[in-house]
Amino acid sequence: MTKRRMMVIALSMICLFCSAQVFAAGQTLKIGILGPFTGPSAQTGKEFKASVEMALDTINYTVGDYKIEPVWVDSQSDPAKASGAYAEAVEGKGIQAGVLNWHSSVAIAVMDVAAQYKVPHMFGFGASEVVNEKWQADPAKYSYWGGKGWPVPAKLEKNYIVALNKAIESGAFKPKKKLAAIYGEDTDWGRSAGGSYKKALLDSGWEIHSEQYFPVTQTDFYPLLSKYKKDGVAVVAGTSASAPPITALVKQATEIGLKSVIVASGLGWIGDWYKMTGPASNYVLDSIPQLTTAEAKQWAKDVKAKYGFNPSPSAGGLSYDGIRMFIKLLQRTNELHGALDKTTIHKTMVDEVNTGKLTYGKKDGAIIMNEYKWTGDTMPDMVVAPDAYFFPILQYQKGKGSIIFPDDWKEADFKQK
Repeated sequence: MTKRRMMVIALSMICLFCSAQVFAAGQTLKIGILGPFTGPSAQTGKEFKASVEMALDTINYTVGDYKIEPVWVDSQSDPAKASGAYAEAVEGKGIQAGVLNWHSSVAIAVMDVAAQYKVPHMFGFGASEVVNEKWQADPAKYSYWGGKGWPVPAKLEKNYIVALNKAIESGAFKPKKKLAAIYGEDTDWGRSAGGSYKKALLDSGWEIHSEQYFPVTQTDFYPLLSKYKKDGVAVVAGTSASAPPITALVKQATEIGLKSVIVASGLGWIGDWYKMTGPASNYVLDSIPQLTTAEAKQWAKDVKAKYGFNPSPSAGGLSYDGIRMFIKLLQRTNELHGALDKTTIHKTMVDEVNTGKLTYGKKDGAIIMNEYKWTGDTMPDMVVAPDAYFFPILQYQKGKGSIIFPDDWKEADFKQK
C-alpha cells in the first residue's frame, strides 16, 4: 500500500468519525413543558417558563450528545384542552417526555394521555387525592406519570388548623366561638384542600359554618364575606391556585371589615402577590416554602433581572427545582443507557426515581426543599418531612411572611387582627 493511499484512507476514516460525531451531537430531545401559559393561571405559566429556561441555561440546553428542545404545552387550566394539547405535542411535535403541571384536574386527565402514548412525565403539581387513587389503582399503567411535585393536601394543609389550635392554647388567638367557614375554587385541588381543613377542624372541636366552592374566574365575594361577618365566623379557611379569585377575596375581606382569621392558601404562590393585595394581606395565613439560602435568593434576583417580576418560591422555585431534578434524571438515563428516548427515560424513572435511589437535594443545587425523594411506599407522593419536603405556616405583615409553625422553625408568634 502506497503512502499516498494510506493517507487517503486515514483521512477518510477521520472524516467518517467526525461525521458520526456531528450526527450524534446533532440529536434533539424534545421535552413537553405542561403549564397554564394562558388563562386564569397564566402568571404561574410565566413562572414555569422562566424556571425552565434558567434551568436549561445551566446545562446549555444539552445532555450528553442531545440538544434539549422545550415544547410548551398550554393547559389553559382546562383538563380537556390540556389533554388535546398534550396529544398534539406527542403526535405532531414528537416529545419524548414531559415535566411539570399545575392543576390537579389537568393531571387527572393528562395522566391518561401519558399512559396512552407511553410518554414519561415527571414533577406534576396536581396534588389531589384523586391523582393518587388513580395512580395506585393501576401502577403499571400510570407508571408514566412519575413522582408528583406536590403531595396530597392532607399532608400539608392540615397544618393551618394545627397552628391555629396551638395559638389558642398559648392565648395568642382568642376566638369568641370555634366557628369556621371553608371556601375554595371548584376544582379537584380546591375540594381536596377543603376536605383537609374540614377534617382537621372537626377533629379538634370546631363547628363548620359553611363550605363554599366557586369557579376559578369568580372575583365577587362581597355577599359571602358579609355573611361570615354577620354570623361571627372566627376562621375562614380556603385556597385557590389562580390569582384573580384569591387576591380579590383577601382585598374584599378587608373592605367589609371582616375580622376573621383568613387562611388564603396559595396567595404566595403568585409572583408579586403583594402588589395585588397591598395591606389587605396583613394577618393572612399562607403556607409556602421560603427562599432561605444564598443560592435561592440569588435565583430570585436573577429572575427579577431577566424577566421583570419577583418569583414565587412555590410556582417559580419549586418548578425550578423540578426541572433540575428532571435534568438529573436525563443525565442518569444517558449514563446508564447511552440514549435518551421515552423508553430509556421511563425505565430510569421507574427503577431509580420511584424507588428512592435517585433523589435531588441541596447538595445537587436544590433551592427550595432539603430533598426531593420518592419511594415505593409513598408513590406518587414524595417523602414529606421537615428534612425532606415541607411547607411552614406563615403570617403576613406588610408583604413579608413570618413562620409561625412548626415551633422549631418559628420566626414570630401568631397575631390576631
